[in-house]
Amino acid sequence: MTNKTVLITGTSTGLGLETAILMAKKGYNVYATMRNLDKQNILLNAAKSAKVALQIKQLDVTDSNSVTHTVNEILLEAGTIDILINNAGAGFVRSTEQATEEEMMWQLNLNLMGVMRMTKAVLPTMREQRSGHIINISSVGGLVGQPFNEIYCATKFGVEGYTEALASYLQPHFNVKFTAIEPAGISSEFSNSAFAQITSTGGILEDEYKPLLESYINGFQERSKTNKAQTPTEVAEVVVAVSEMNEPPIRIRTSDFAETFTQLKTQADPDGKLLQEQVRQLIQ
Repeated sequence: MTNKTVLITGTSTGLGLETAILMAKKGYNVYATMRNLDKQNILLNAAKSAKVALQIKQLDVTDSNSVTHTVNEILLEAGTIDILINNAGAGFVRSTEQATEEEMMWQLNLNLMGVMRMTKAVLPTMREQRSGHIINISSVGGLVGQPFNEIYCATKFGVEGYTEALASYLQPHFNVKFTAIEPAGISSEFSNSAFAQITSTGGILEDEYKPLLESYINGFQERSKTNKAQTPTEVAEVVVAVSEMNEPPIRIRTSDFAETFTQLKTQADPDGKLLQEQVRQLIQ
């Protein structure tokens, strides 16, 4: 059992919810946050069924005031934050030509800036206490660009670079550790929400991209049947395991399929340790 305090964003469904429950079972002091507290009953019922206790707070990672307020509130109550799990995010399927600037900024603000806001808020505490672990939920889309996912991939490539850069100096000098978790697919509302986004913003547009997008969607659905997506619980188990490592990797895939999919990018340095050592030399 542990008395460490963990803050998790995006816990109303899916991976965030399952991670909160698993970490509560492990004895962590869990602060589960979500943008809309109207959705908290699913998590409350799951906690009741699992016979665990956790704290639920409102937090919108796209709002700096919300981030600052909630982080400060947790620090007052718990005294510290030992682990931050940046899970809040959303998928987006549109070509660059089709996407509006508003949609692109929404993706960047949520998937990338949300991670930066949360990290900035907890870093002073972790640096001062000379301990902490920030776990960013990335994706194989943060290593390999995929058709019609370029806006989403851009945000996740950003998360990967941000994670690597922070680890290069905060880890060796202040003992604050960083890990990017890279699932290949999770059978949750995430994929459904990404495709629902197409419907809610005008459906498949009548342009030259239509046959390509239809082919991509059909192929995605067929691949989903062959390459079984992981459950949120399976990915959450990887997140929890990484949180308990004394020397966690900078990046880790969560399934054999994710490893295969990203092999060309990772086979020489699968967990990022060689890269970390190379970058460390820049400030020695």
